[in-house]
Parts: sequence; C-alpha cells; structure tokens
Amino acid sequence: MKKLVVLLLCLISIQTIIKADDDKPVAVNELPKEALAFIQKHFAGTKISYAKMESDFFKKEYEVIFVNGQKAEFDKNGTWKEIDCKYNSVPASIIPEAIKKHLTEQFPEQTVIKIERDKKGYEVKLKNKLELKFNHAFQLTDIDN
Repeated sequence: MKKLVVLLLCLISIQTIIKADDDKPVAVNELPKEALAFIQKHFAGTKISYAKMESDFFKKEYEVIFVNGQKAEFDKNGTWKEIDCKYNSVPASIIPEAIKKHLTEQFPEQTVIKIERDKKGYEVKLKNKLELKFNHAFQLTDIDN
C-alpha cells in the first residue's frame, strides 16, 4: 500500500512539474482589461506581434511583444511589471513623477529604455546601460553599471 501511495505522489509531482512552465499564445483581447487599457494608453498605434500567457505553479503572467521589438509584461490582474523598449525610450507617462524628477536632475542627457517594478520598488535602465534602483518611496537605493 505504501508503494502505491508513493508511486501516486511521484506521478502527481511529475505532472505538476511538466505543467509548471506552460506558456501559451493568447489573443490580444484575452489579456486582462487593465493590460489592454495600459497598452491603448501608452502604446497607441504600436502594432502587437503576439501575446502569451505564462503559467507557473501559483502565478499567471502575460507578455506582449510589439512588432518593433518592445515588450511589456503584466501580472495576472493586468498590472504592468516590466516595460522594455530596447533602444527606444519608455513612454514618459509610465515613469513615476519622482523618478522622472531625479533623472532630469541627475541624468538630463539620458533616456529610460527599460523600467521594472516589483515588491521592492523600481529598477530603471538608462540608454547608457546604467541601472538605477528606487524603493517604493522613490529614493535611490543602488546604481549598477
């Protein structure tokens, strides 16, 4: 009986691991409403190449790739997590005002090409490859080159 239970647990574990990294393409209209509104507001006129849903054990995320190579990532609710514009500037309307002010004062010649946010705060990558980290109070906490 114990061997049967162990075998069953192993089979369930294997199936869970196989399903853990499950990426599937989705139609743009299948994205969360908040993500769609964000794209329409900040990337109006930019064509979408494809969208996909990434499922892990306990979370679901969405990724949108635009025809020009730019990328936007969203959580399961459609809240943006990362905007990567490669060599173009991130739309200024996405960058929090306090971070924009700091960048204008300290790095006036640089543009933001990538911005991420998570539970720790924000990470901003400038065109000169400098990476700045801000906490949720928008205080600069780290600079990495």
